[in-house]
Amino acid sequence: MSDIDTSRLKSFSKLTAKSYNDQKALIKKVLLGRPMQCKSCRKEIQFVAKTTNSAARVRCKAGCTDIELDIG
Repeated sequence: MSDIDTSRLKSFSKLTAKSYNDQKALIKKVLLGRPMQCKSCRKEIQFVAKTTNSAARVRCKAGCTDIELDIG
C-alpha cells in the first residue's frame, strides 16, 4: 500500500468512527427522552417501537434521520 492509500484509509476510518459515535450518542439521548432535532429538516427525532412488520427505529418524521435499532 502506498502512503496515499494509507492516509485515505486512516481518514475514512476516523470519519466512520465519528459517524458511529455520533449516532450512538443521538440514540442514547432520544431513548433517555431528551428532545433532539434532525440536522437536515429540524423536525423532532423520535423513538418508534418495533412492530410485527418493522424494526424499532430512531427517526424524524421526514425520514432524513432513520436509524434501525437491533433490539434483541
